[in-house]
Amino acid sequence: MKTRLSILLLLLAGLSYSQTGEKNFIDQNYIQVIGKAEMEIVPDLIDLKIIIDENDVRGKTTISELEKLMLEKLTEIGIDLKKDLAVRDLASNFKSHLILKNEIILSKEYILTVHDGKTAATVFIELEKIGVSNISVEKLDHSEMEKFRAEVKINAVKAAKAKAEYLTNAIGQGTGRALYIEEIEMPVYYPRSSNIMLRSAPGEESIAQVPDIEFDKIKLEYSVLVRFELK
Repeated sequence: MKTRLSILLLLLAGLSYSQTGEKNFIDQNYIQVIGKAEMEIVPDLIDLKIIIDENDVRGKTTISELEKLMLEKLTEIGIDLKKDLAVRDLASNFKSHLILKNEIILSKEYILTVHDGKTAATVFIELEKIGVSNISVEKLDHSEMEKFRAEVKINAVKAAKAKAEYLTNAIGQGTGRALYIEEIEMPVYYPRSSNIMLRSAPGEESIAQVPDIEFDKIKLEYSVLVRFELK
C-alpha cells in the first residue's frame, strides 16, 4: 500500500513540475515571427524517357537493330551508358501493349539521365536522326538538393531573427534567445515535366545547331515560426 502511494505521489509531483515548467515558458515575454526564404535551382538531373516500339522500325529495321544504333549514338554523344541509362521495366526485356483490337505493339522504355539542357537537346536531335523520336522529359531534380534545402531553412531562421529585431527596435526593446522554433513544411516546386516535350513533328528536319534548352527552375521555399525572448 505504501509503495503504491509513493508511486502516486511521484507521478503527481512530475505532473506538477511539467505544468509549472510549461506555465513559466508561456509567461515569458516573447515576440513571435515567421521567417521565409526561397531559392530557385537550375536542375542538373534531367531524366529523359525514351520509348522504342515497332512503329519506329516498320519497313526499315528491327527493334534490336534500332536499339543498337541508339546505344552507339548515345556513346558518341558522351553518355555513360552504365551510369546514366536504365531500362524502365527490368523484369522483361520488351513489353507489349494493345493498340487496336487485333494489333499488339512491342516496345522498350528507357530512362536516360543527362545533366544540362544542351546535352538533352543533343540527345533528342541525334536520336531523331536514326528514327527514335518518342522522347519526353520525365523528371527534373538536382544532385545537391538536400544541401540547398538546408541552406534555405537556415536563411528562413535568419529572416525571422532580422524581422524580430527591427520590430522590437521600433518600440525601444530588443530580442534575446530563441525560445521556440517550428518549421512550417512547404512543398518543393518541381517543374511539371509535361510542360517540356522533346518530340519533333512528322517529316520535320532536325535542327542544324544544338540549342541550349532552358528548363524551368526548381523552386524551394521554407517558412519557420520562431519565438524570441523579449527584452
